[in-house]
Parts: sequence; structure tokens; C-alpha cells
Amino acid sequence: MVTMADVARSAGVSVATVSHVLNGTRPVSPGTRRAVLDAVDVLGYTPNTLARSLVTARTRSIGLAVSAISNPYFTEILQGVEAAALEAGYGLILADPHDDPLHERKVAQLLHERRVDGMIVAPSARPGELVDYLGRHAVPTVFLDRLIDPPGSGEGTPPATGTPFFDQICAEGAEPTAHLVTHLAGLGHRRVGLIAGLPGLSTTRERVTGYLDGLAAAGLAHDDRLLVSGNSESAGAERAAAALLALPDPPTALVTANNAMTLGALRALRRHGLAVPGDIALCCFDDFPWADLFSPRLTAVAQPSRELGARAVRLLLERLAEPHRPSRTVRLPCAFVHRTSCGCPEEPERPGAAARTASSALSEIPPEPPSEKGTAS
Repeated sequence: MVTMADVARSAGVSVATVSHVLNGTRPVSPGTRRAVLDAVDVLGYTPNTLARSLVTARTRSIGLAVSAISNPYFTEILQGVEAAALEAGYGLILADPHDDPLHERKVAQLLHERRVDGMIVAPSARPGELVDYLGRHAVPTVFLDRLIDPPGSGEGTPPATGTPFFDQICAEGAEPTAHLVTHLAGLGHRRVGLIAGLPGLSTTRERVTGYLDGLAAAGLAHDDRLLVSGNSESAGAERAAAALLALPDPPTALVTANNAMTLGALRALRRHGLAVPGDIALCCFDDFPWADLFSPRLTAVAQPSRELGARAVRLLLERLAEPHRPSRTVRLPCAFVHRTSCGCPEEPERPGAAARTASSALSEIPPEPPSEKGTAS
């Protein structure tokens, strides 16, 4: 078995120099670094990660706890996390807390006991026990996709003692949702319904806020009956859509607050024999790979999923490098993906037009089409 001493002899340097090159613990000249890495390649040396972790107190591993791993949105986030972690030389330990406050607390403890250097967590609607555990053990943590309340504001607040230990990252939620509502209003719709997510999540609160802001901006009155919860799941959204359709004056347009609920709403519309957008218009928060394959093609807000995952890793690595720096909350912009389920006609494809990505700011969206082209109500 090849040892570090073998690498040192082959490169003509000391064992300490090999250690500094492999662990990045001290600057080494480019020539010496190249000689050590060449020796590692030629000899096939594999560092003993376990032994190194006993010396450095680091395992170069990250715990990732996100629910609904089968959800395409979280799958893309996972891809971003994995790529960024691998590039930085970190491995991942993946767990699903199932959006359950008690289970997520157990998941955090299990990851901590496996000596991960830090965690990236999508917290539940009631993360108090999770945050308390992370705070008591000073676990470097990045909250992903869902924000918790800032210090001093109640639920989810870290302990008053000690230095802030967590950072947060998510996409903008209110403004993109408001844009969907004003877009539908611009097409003539006066009764726009929202199928919202699980109560208590910051994403749900922000998208409800955006919905109400959009109604106000369009000069539309808010009807409490048009705002229903789909609990962030397909089955819940199917029931919620059915309840909206059963109203004496049902909505003529729907906004769904995530991709799973979009599928549930579409099932309910099909069961009621309604065509999109002929009978009811539909816009959704969350774009997903096959949204462009539906007939009609789904108008959506696209989140920068992979970028969210990659930035979460970078935030965590910065926290590990500077444990006492102030906490940060990072917000990334979304993109409006204009298709046809809203009732707009198919637009002729222009060169480069299909390259719109989730990192595009909403302020870059072209003007909405005149209302006479849309479906009136």
C-alpha cells in the first residue's frame, strides 16, 4: 500500500510538504506542488480520509437534509449541491426529513453524529427543535429554499447565546408570484385563484403575499374563497382545485404555487372536463423539465435550482472558513417563462429567445401582450 512517505521520496520533498499540498494547510511553490501531485498520480496514492479527520477534526463531508427528494425541484438543487461539493473536495450524506419537525430534528442529530463538517437543510414549517439542536451544538448550517425567522422574532430563532451560526439562501417568491397574477389580469381575468403551499413555510407566505400584491396592483378585489391550500402536494392541490371549481362563481384563472400542485390541479381540471386555457387559464410557480411538453405549454416562474444548491455549498464553506462572521441571507431572482397555458398565443421562436434562464431578473421580462389577445372573463 502506497504511503505518504512513498510520495515524499518520489517527489523529493518532506512528508510535511506532501501533507501541506494535499490538505492545503500551507502555501507551497507551484513547482513543488506539481511534483507532489505528479507523484500521487504515478504511485496511485489515496489519502486516508479517516486518519486525516482525526488530526484535522474535519471529515470533508456535508450533510444535506431536504424533503421530497423525488421532487424535480429538489433533484435539481441536489445536482447543484453535489457538483459544488465535489469540486471543493467534499462528500455528501443525504437524508430526507419528510417535512416533519420531529423527524428533521432526529435527522440533524444523526448527521451530526456522523461528524459532518456542516449541514445544508430545507427546514420544515416548525423548525424550532431543529434550530435549537443546531444552536446548542454550534453546527455550521445553511438553510436552503425556506427561510426561518430572524433572531429575536420567535419560532425558529437560534439561542441568544453564542455567535450566529447559520446562513440562508432561497429564490425570490413574492414578486414573481405577483407577476403571474398581473399577467393573468392583463389578459382580462378578474377572478384569479391561488393554490398555495403548506402553511407555515416561508415560501408559502411569500407566494401568498405576492398573490395579494398582484391583485392589488391589478385593481382586483381579494375574495378569500379564491385562496386555498394545496399543502405543497399533488393530492392536496387536486382537492383544492376541485373546491375552487365548485364555487358558485369559480375562478377563470389559476396560479399554482409549486410543481407538484400544478400536476394535482391539472388532474382536477381534466376530471371536470375543463380545457386549459380555453376554459380556465393556468400559471405555475416552478418550471420543470416537461412543462414545455404539455399541451398547452405551461407558463411558469422558473427558480434557479442548481444555482441555489451550488451557492448553498459556497455559503457553508465560507462559514467553515470564518465561523464568527455575521449571518447572511441570499436571495436569487427567478425568471418568467412565457408559454401558452395562460391563454397567450404561441409566439414565433426568435434566435436566442429559448435561452431564458432562471437567473434572469423579472425586470428583464418583455411587456405583456395586449389584453384583447387573451381570455376575458
